[in-house]
Amino acid sequence: MAPMQGYTDCVYRRAHCECAGGVDEYYTPFVRLEGGAPRQKDMRDIMPERNAGVPTAVQVIARDADEFARLCDAVQAAGWSRIDLNLGCPFPMQVRAGRGCGLMIHPDRVTAVADEMRRRPEVLFSAKMRLGQDDTAQGMALVPALNEMPLLHLTVHPRLGIQQYKGTVDRGAFAGLMQALRHPVVYNGDLLSRDGIETLLAEFPNLKGVMLGRGLLARPWLFSEAGRSEVLRAMHRQVYLHACQTLCGDAQVLARMHAFWEYAATSPDEDAVLDRKQLKALLKSRDRRRYDEAVAAVWRNGIR
Repeated sequence: MAPMQGYTDCVYRRAHCECAGGVDEYYTPFVRLEGGAPRQKDMRDIMPERNAGVPTAVQVIARDADEFARLCDAVQAAGWSRIDLNLGCPFPMQVRAGRGCGLMIHPDRVTAVADEMRRRPEVLFSAKMRLGQDDTAQGMALVPALNEMPLLHLTVHPRLGIQQYKGTVDRGAFAGLMQALRHPVVYNGDLLSRDGIETLLAEFPNLKGVMLGRGLLARPWLFSEAGRSEVLRAMHRQVYLHACQTLCGDAQVLARMHAFWEYAATSPDEDAVLDRKQLKALLKSRDRRRYDEAVAAVWRNGIR
């Protein structure tokens, strides 16, 4: 499961792992520096006791080897030996700071990060990247540095950073990059169904695997033996109970639960589980009583 800021926190990851399953590894939203130190919100999310029993890789985002080293120190001190480097975040704030896709345009910095990785043989590293920030040549220019990294695998999302999540993926450029890399490659991007995954694997039989983000948020039951209604009800129960126990007031609780429904309810095709009327009732709830009534109506009337 790919990380998604604001969605796939430790509560959601555990709910999916226990209620749906079928995922080999869950990636945390990136841990970053704030005021020169790892952001405490991020560090709370990766506390080992909150992730026990969930196969987890901690993702970090850095602008250079110094930031990367400080983040690795903190993550390792928290008890982790599995770290993923974010070279693919397309959001302008991070890119302008030289992180995510912004780091891809600095091969010398990526080379220094590779050196830092080799100084930590006790850590199992991976990385996630895009084709480049605004040109596929940027990804190809990183190949020498990437090939020197001690990686379990490299995940590639075949878009440019400037595209964010718009436009189409470039599987031709992906094929060229994959051929140049010496690491096992995982594919990420626009995988929405099992049929789509099977088609991809037929085209690229040497892939190590696939990573799903928005597709799995929209269809958390995708790899489960249980039905969609069973998975969604169980996950909702777990996430909602935690929100009610830990958040302050109806506004915070409902904000968390509105996010829970966002992808499953607004899937871009006929696989959306809620119709517009159901979704409107959920999102317009302003207190828990009305939200509970809207949810009860969803279960009573059934999801699509």
